[in-house]
Amino acid sequence: MDSVGPLGLQQGDGAPGCPQEALPCPSNSSELVQECLRQFKVTGAQLRQIQASFLDSMEQALSGQANPAPTVRMLPTYVGSVPHGTEQGDFVVLELGAIGASLRVLWVTLMGTEGHRMEPQSREFVIPQEVMVGPGQQLFDFAARCLSEFLDALPVGNQCLQLGFSFSFPCHQTGLDKSTLISWTKGFRCSGVEGQDVVQLLRDAIQRQGAYSIDVVAVVNDTVGTMMGCEPGAGPCEVGLVVDTGTNACYMEEARHVALLDEDRGRVCISIEWGSFSDDGALGPVLTTFDHILDHESLNPGAQRFEKMIGGLYLGELVRLVLAHLAQRGVLFGGCTSPALLSRGGILLEHVAEMEDPSAGAARVHTILQDLGLRPRASDTELVRHVCAAVCTRAAQLCAAALAAVLSRLQRSREQETLQIAVATGGRVFERHPRFLSILQETVMLLAPTCDVSFIPSVDGGGRGVAMVTAVAARLAAHRRLLEETLAPFRVTCEQLAAVQAQMREAMARGLRGEASSLRMLPTYVRATPDGSERGDFLALDLGGTNFRVLLVRVATGGVQISSQIYSIPECVAQGSGQQLFDHIVDCIVDFQQKQGLSGQSLPLGFTFSFPCRQLGLDQGILLTWTKGFNASDCEGQDVVCLLREAIRRRQATELNVVAIVNDTVGTMMSCGYEDPRCEVGLIVGTGTNACYMEELRNVASVAGDSGHMCINMEWGAFGDDGSLGMLSTHFDASVDQASINPGKQRFEKMISGMYLGEIVRHVLLHLTRLGVLFRGQLTQRLQTRDIFKTKFLSEIESDSLALRQVRAILEALGLPLTSDDALMVLEVCQAVSQRAAQLCGAGVAAVVEKIRENRGLEELTVSVGVDGTLYKMHPHFSSLVAATVRELAPRCAVTFLQSEDGSGKGAALVTAVACRLAQMTHV
Repeated sequence: MDSVGPLGLQQGDGAPGCPQEALPCPSNSSELVQECLRQFKVTGAQLRQIQASFLDSMEQALSGQANPAPTVRMLPTYVGSVPHGTEQGDFVVLELGAIGASLRVLWVTLMGTEGHRMEPQSREFVIPQEVMVGPGQQLFDFAARCLSEFLDALPVGNQCLQLGFSFSFPCHQTGLDKSTLISWTKGFRCSGVEGQDVVQLLRDAIQRQGAYSIDVVAVVNDTVGTMMGCEPGAGPCEVGLVVDTGTNACYMEEARHVALLDEDRGRVCISIEWGSFSDDGALGPVLTTFDHILDHESLNPGAQRFEKMIGGLYLGELVRLVLAHLAQRGVLFGGCTSPALLSRGGILLEHVAEMEDPSAGAARVHTILQDLGLRPRASDTELVRHVCAAVCTRAAQLCAAALAAVLSRLQRSREQETLQIAVATGGRVFERHPRFLSILQETVMLLAPTCDVSFIPSVDGGGRGVAMVTAVAARLAAHRRLLEETLAPFRVTCEQLAAVQAQMREAMARGLRGEASSLRMLPTYVRATPDGSERGDFLALDLGGTNFRVLLVRVATGGVQISSQIYSIPECVAQGSGQQLFDHIVDCIVDFQQKQGLSGQSLPLGFTFSFPCRQLGLDQGILLTWTKGFNASDCEGQDVVCLLREAIRRRQATELNVVAIVNDTVGTMMSCGYEDPRCEVGLIVGTGTNACYMEELRNVASVAGDSGHMCINMEWGAFGDDGSLGMLSTHFDASVDQASINPGKQRFEKMISGMYLGEIVRHVLLHLTRLGVLFRGQLTQRLQTRDIFKTKFLSEIESDSLALRQVRAILEALGLPLTSDDALMVLEVCQAVSQRAAQLCGAGVAAVVEKIRENRGLEELTVSVGVDGTLYKMHPHFSSLVAATVRELAPRCAVTFLQSEDGSGKGAALVTAVACRLAQMTHV
């Protein structure tokens, strides 16, 4: 005897029939119907609770929380990019599990942006029931035979085919082409497959078949295929939603939020596997008696609870259970039943969709019910429609609550006040049920009011999308090869860096001997670093750009106190006469003295003059050439200290004691030397680059004397001007050099300093765009504009704290419309260019500290390097890369890097203070 359910509903294949006489509708029939329909009503508050619970479960799963176990899986699919329209080629798609007990093979041709769309060729194969529940090898051999049979009808020839495998079951993916089946669903129960890599099983079956050369490139579930097959509209489609036999959704998540992945950049498509959502607190109140019966009779009781309230495999069954219950209570069909009404699967999704369709008419509903072996009365058709509407409305509302949780997650992770997004929809529920989408849209608007959502129907059930995943994977692989080839010349080996170090050592030695060398090795006449005993008030001038500073530096027992003021130099003055320039400088000094109450005092003055000079003494510096936009006449070849003193004499109202002319690199070393007596090297890496260090006087051929030390201004930006860096120079470096104001000069500086790195990056980006790797191959005017890509953007883009969306914002502000893939590749270009710069800088520092160590005959040297410059200070990785390179190339030197505070101001005053101290010692 058949068991009876909680509502007196016969379960299983009970005997159909009628009472001997058809029953009239019972007096309480309306109440019985309302009782059934009320169970399927879901309130706004319940939907919001489901949305919140669903979002919480998503975030638990993303973070890797295991206890309590989240009820959605959030599985990475290893699809890291959405299409951008340029994908081309022929692809084979094999779909298993997307369309019930059928298997589909497709031939998809993608034409890129220019070509017209070609409809895919496809063929569907019915999978026999014994194959669906038999051995796994039998299923995959069946798939391989279907594949061969399909390809036999096409002119394939000997070409190697790229195949995308749509496998629509819960899987654990560990790569784009590696996926382990977690559990069968949708009526499949093949043995020996759960826990196995389904791609390998398919490959083995194809090999056993042996007819065609097929490379399985990607395994994709139908949801991801739906998202990827979405026609590109105003923006990319980044959510996929399938409601077919089963239901699932996927979306593009920031990779750094996925605990399973060791990635902090880019995005990855997450398959939510939301059919398994089963929070009793949220779902319990909306589960009906019919849901419990359906679950109890299913192949997997207690599992996929959410799917059983939404999926097309179950909607017809829920309607059947309600109609059977009402018939047995005498409310419908005169109390009569039929074999179809009492048999599992007797009412299908197609029946439900058609009966609910208002355009079908009562006669059509009547016919469908008759085909099910029932004898409907006129009043029955409207009641049946109400039941169908109640079941399907609830399904659409629950689906909307889960989708609203996904949209909330996207909005939160991307920190956007208003989220604009396209959702690709697929599956027979969308295709055959007229009201499902409209209810879904209406409910999403209610639950996610700050999300502007476009719903775009899938064109062919995801088959094209699977081909697109395969095509995108092929495109990304090709672009990856081109990117690696482009950046390979920037990847400097340890051997190459050691060669740079050796070449610099040789150039240093030649320069010190006065021989031809790309390193000038200029004596600065600074003979000592601070020892801490310096005291007094000093003035300092800092001239190195369109703004210059005047400073009062008080060196006392408690440390150094600085007061300063910035003055501008108008362009007409910077490019006028030398007399006009130096008169302007003295006018500013007098103004500063008056404001500081120093009028009439003659304080020692240090003059930081950050232009190439040849020093003949501590207070003698011959300007070799103007740079940085200065071009004042009658200055090059002149002693700039003399020019300053002459301007002081012309002013007459002031007395200034110019003690020292100081290079900014020397000032940096001296500024740090006051804090650390071991600081004997100065390094600038900013707009330009340079280094200085304390050399043994006996090695300096241009200065008399054999004892003591001399600070040498290396002017190392010119290193390699003799062609010695040719093996490291790329054609991008050559382009930057040719477009500069001094072609062929400052070659080392042009590979390291902030003035040039942005331009190198821009030239690389132009090259990659012409290859079609970046920006869809579209060259913008902005990208072709010189100096548009500032070096500060490298520091911002490479910052660990910036999410990829912020990197995109920086680039979009430059007028570069880009995808997440573009942003990642721009990041890699920036990293390659700045890493080479830091490594070359490190090779130079290694040459300097090794020279000091060998000069002093030491086994081990402990030394500090004072550093200044915006690139070194602001770039997130530059300093650590320099230090790592020095450790590698100079292992016998313990080098500490100290960031300078105001090297050009404080340092100039300290050079003056040390000079005064030494002068007093000499006088004594």
